[in-house]
Amino acid sequence: MYIEVLFLFNFLLDFLLLMTTNILLKRRAKIFNLIIGAFIGSLSIIILFLNINSLQLIILKVYLSILMNLFTFYYKNFKYTIYNILVFYLVSISIGGFLYLFKLNFGYNSLIILFILCPIVIYIYIKQMKMLENRKNKYYDVLIYIGNKTLSLTGYLDSGNSLRHKNNMVIITNLKNTFSKKVILVPYTTISGTALLECIKVKKVIVNNTVFDKVLLGFSTNMNIEGAEVLLNKEMEGHNC
Repeated sequence: MYIEVLFLFNFLLDFLLLMTTNILLKRRAKIFNLIIGAFIGSLSIIILFLNINSLQLIILKVYLSILMNLFTFYYKNFKYTIYNILVFYLVSISIGGFLYLFKLNFGYNSLIILFILCPIVIYIYIKQMKMLENRKNKYYDVLIYIGNKTLSLTGYLDSGNSLRHKNNMVIITNLKNTFSKKVILVPYTTISGTALLECIKVKKVIVNNTVFDKVLLGFSTNMNIEGAEVLLNKEMEGHNC
């Protein structure tokens, strides 16, 4: 019976660690992957039946933690994986401190507390996922036609961008202006005052299969939105975008 309680305790604790890591890094791992990762971590109870020294114990735990992260978050690149593991270790230290603070051990009382913690973390997880989904819905595939050239970019629809110039909507990119087109200076207001935005007239812009033909493309080094290369105009919202 003790082994069963220990396994369940480890499983819930590892699930909590992976869930917290997932929330902090916004990895959007599926529940199934979190369960598999926690199950792999729970296999550490085999240590109780092994006659190994401290170094071998550390190596085994590190190996299992790497497997947990790989099965939960997959491998995209070395930096991505290492970052996942480091944050996982930091969360483990924090949760470990919590367990020590409340003098939790491998018993039924600890299981009850973990059962209370897990729903709270899951609630935060679901709420965070909804926020991420709402943010994701603001990203669009954008095609910008400039002369004989076509730019394929990721756009972000910002309700704060309502800039217009002579019946043309203005969208803004963080790319450099390398096009042989007439430059149009469009005035806009900032916190510090009025400034001029370097723009060019484009042939058309397609946002998720919706065509816009009265558009100016502005160039700004201050446009910095994670995962986006062009800031769309709020007037594009509602046109099947």
